[in-house]
Amino acid sequence: MPRARYKEVVDILAADIRTGRLPPGTRLPTHRELANREKMALVTATRVYAELEAMGLVSGETGRGTFVRETSLPPGLGVEQHAVAAGTLDLNFNYPSVPGQAELLRLALRQLALAGDLEALLRYQPHGGRMHERASIARYLMARGVQTEAHRVVIVNGAQHGLAVVAMALLRPGDVVATDALTYPGFKAVAEALHLELAAIPAKDDQPDLDTLEQLCRTRRVRAVYAMPTLHNPLGWVLSVQWRERLVAIARQHELLIMEDAAYAFLAETPPPPIATLAPDITVYVSGLSKNIATGIRVGFVSAPLGQVAALERAIRATTWNTPGVMTAIACGWLDDGTVDRLEGEKRADAVTRQAIARKALDGLPWVGHPNAYFIWLPLGEEVRADAVARALLQQQVSVSTAEPFAVSSSVPHAIRLALGSVPLEGLEAALMKVRQVIDLHTC
Repeated sequence: MPRARYKEVVDILAADIRTGRLPPGTRLPTHRELANREKMALVTATRVYAELEAMGLVSGETGRGTFVRETSLPPGLGVEQHAVAAGTLDLNFNYPSVPGQAELLRLALRQLALAGDLEALLRYQPHGGRMHERASIARYLMARGVQTEAHRVVIVNGAQHGLAVVAMALLRPGDVVATDALTYPGFKAVAEALHLELAAIPAKDDQPDLDTLEQLCRTRRVRAVYAMPTLHNPLGWVLSVQWRERLVAIARQHELLIMEDAAYAFLAETPPPPIATLAPDITVYVSGLSKNIATGIRVGFVSAPLGQVAALERAIRATTWNTPGVMTAIACGWLDDGTVDRLEGEKRADAVTRQAIARKALDGLPWVGHPNAYFIWLPLGEEVRADAVARALLQQQVSVSTAEPFAVSSSVPHAIRLALGSVPLEGLEAALMKVRQVIDLHTC
């Protein structure tokens, strides 16, 4: 049986891309130009590009055309690929630390070794955590404006696990979840694994456009909305109380579940009330201790309406059964004795210092960020390709994230996110100057 002509065209273009005859960043002919050149129907030319895109070799960009992708980069260069080679300056993944944290852990382990209930930590724990530990977390959350109580809190293995547990327990495959057009890649991974459909909410006036969300709810059966109202990752937004109140009104009108991700909220000073306080009956609040303590402390928490707690506990049982007793005991001890409060204050100050360094190094570039955030968003010029910038930086042993892991819609902006919390403070300016130099070189 003769091979379809369009398949031959796909193979030829794929070979040209893989061998470098069509280098990264090459703008390919328009669909119509390809159709005329290869003497095929326009719909067939569109099919050629669709197959190349599915192979990860090209990307179609609205209003700009179809471009050859940088295939030598790790797939979806960004936070999914946070392991970097020795000697590489890591500006794509945040694991902020302040002096003395290792000593804190040593002291906590010594204290735990003398505790009277040490044997209890070797046994299975209740799925949602022991009640006195849930009470510790509830007190911590209430001090930060979250309206909750111990019976509404479940303990999970980090905020990422919390997002997965919420989606498993409260959503179903095929459900539509509205989220910002640029959103946390970890939630995208959850949605993909659980077969949820993400619907993008574009930005307008430096905030998610709630008019678009309202229109979406009128035309689609949206089940939930995923939001980061306080220290949005990657854009650093802290959204106003008016924006939050309108989101709640839309959610009530259209019976939406609100998933509030507060992983970076501790960095914002005197933010508006959490959505979980404005609408505790329809909001699930998810956070953890990875950023304000350490990424190795895999303890997170979910505060939910009381009627949803049993479903969350079943999802915890289906995934990890319970959080590790030893780590949970240490984390809750730090919540109770003020250690977490102190670390949060130190990290806020550290983030402010790092932001100031970044803004000075990147002065004149159109960065987007919050003065307290551990990251900065850097849109690139019209003719500057993010994958080319990322590749050039990787050759200089600097790892950054492109916009691709954060993008929900098919239109991916050319931008990079710089994580500021992992490079030693004394080396941060030099790393950022390398970023500046590479961008300037690609802009010329």
